Amino acid sequence: MKAPLLLSLALLAPLGALSPQSAQAVATAAASAVAWQEAGADADIEKAFAQARAEKKPLLLYWGAKWCPPCNQLKATLFNRQDFIEQSRAFVAVHIDGDAPGAQKLGNRFKVRGYPTMIMFNTEGAELTRLPGEIDAPQVVKVMQMGLAGGRPVKGVLADARAGKKLSANEWRLLAFYSWETDEQQLVPPQEVPGLLVQLAVASKGVDEEVTTRLYLKALAASDEGKGVKPDAALAQRVSAVLADPTQSRAQMDVLTNGAGEIVLSLAPEAGAARTKLAGEFDNALKRLENDATLSRADRLTALESRVDLARLDQDKTALQPKLPTALVQDVRDTAARLDREITDGYERQACITSAAATLGKAGLWKDSDELLKTNLAKSHSPFYLMNYLAGNARKQGRKDEALRWYEEAFNKAEGPATRLQWGSTYVSALVNLAPQDSVRIEKAASQLFKEAASDKSAFYERSARSLLKVGSELQKWNADGKNAAAIGRLKTQLAGVCAKVDAADKQRATCESVIKG
Repeated sequence: MKAPLLLSLALLAPLGALSPQSAQAVATAAASAVAWQEAGADADIEKAFAQARAEKKPLLLYWGAKWCPPCNQLKATLFNRQDFIEQSRAFVAVHIDGDAPGAQKLGNRFKVRGYPTMIMFNTEGAELTRLPGEIDAPQVVKVMQMGLAGGRPVKGVLADARAGKKLSANEWRLLAFYSWETDEQQLVPPQEVPGLLVQLAVASKGVDEEVTTRLYLKALAASDEGKGVKPDAALAQRVSAVLADPTQSRAQMDVLTNGAGEIVLSLAPEAGAARTKLAGEFDNALKRLENDATLSRADRLTALESRVDLARLDQDKTALQPKLPTALVQDVRDTAARLDREITDGYERQACITSAAATLGKAGLWKDSDELLKTNLAKSHSPFYLMNYLAGNARKQGRKDEALRWYEEAFNKAEGPATRLQWGSTYVSALVNLAPQDSVRIEKAASQLFKEAASDKSAFYERSARSLLKVGSELQKWNADGKNAAAIGRLKTQLAGVCAKVDAADKQRATCESVIKG
């Protein structure tokens, strides 16, 4: 993460060269920001853990990327909060930018994939908990306070819960607010999460009703369109009660806004009166949250987007012009225009604009979506992220040439090694699927990615490795009939040269050699 401009200028000029007023401004800015330590290698991490041990402080690890909307949401609503900043002095704060040299290797070490991921470690380096990035800022601060209070690692707490041992109220809350979405199998395989959450909900009854309800809701939201939890009448009644109660629905805001569709499908898997009734109850609750001024703009927008998703639930998922209530469509249009007009913070804009554009598209307002994205290209610190949305819009509407132009421009403008590999793999995939006859462009794009991978020591770890494996998979599909064997042969020769220089440690060379199989 780049330092604020004021701090960057302070680093360029010696303090003696600053006026007393400027020096005071610099000191004030430094005191009002989290003292993040940048990490891009194991040595940086070991230094930070050594500091944590010496100072007897926990360590907070934040894994993110400049372009990532949820990461920008954290910067706009959490990392700038005075209570968070003050609390940050009680721990060692470490930031890993996913595009820093060596970052993807660190991602492999800590099992972090999705941006953002926040992990709190105790002074001995044991993982205390993973903090959910989707809950609103005040709740994140409360969860952090539990970690700072010297709580046990979540792995041990979970083991005791599964063994039927007694847990404290705070330990139950630790489990309820754990970031199951970014667990990456640290506690359980993903397919076991819904069932585990139900078990925990049942075991927590009588301790804290908010915790029990949250665990049930998280279980339903993780149930893969009703294929996980088998709900009963009592659970359906519990959810309806939450939706009807403004206080309860506000407390469970993040689960309700992010998991509305999954919860409805889990409770009412068949279309009909029961689903219509539940969707109506959900819409009322989401409408309240959408108009709740205590929530961030991004959270309120997520509530609106979920309302659109629910309104489309029984319609063709690919429909470009869904049948939605006129008032809802107008709400989407007005909200997008208001956000574009009112947001002045760059982080918040990055967090909201693409979500607003996506919601406009879901509502069938494709022209509005395109215009919103285009007018924000010059305002975004990561315009390539918006370009991918423009490409997606064009692709959905059948404008292949336009889609490819945007995919190509997004790749050309992408910044950072991991990001360039990710955007490049998206471009190659688009070329293979939309213009398979354009062998020159496909080979050129793939060759460029292999060239960039050769100069990136983290290219065959985590996110970057998955991007390159995706390229290989698309190339094999492209050559399924053998007509592009010559191009594939040249690319394999180029890749072999790259693999020969890749360290064999951590299976990196094996990963490289598996990019193009056969």
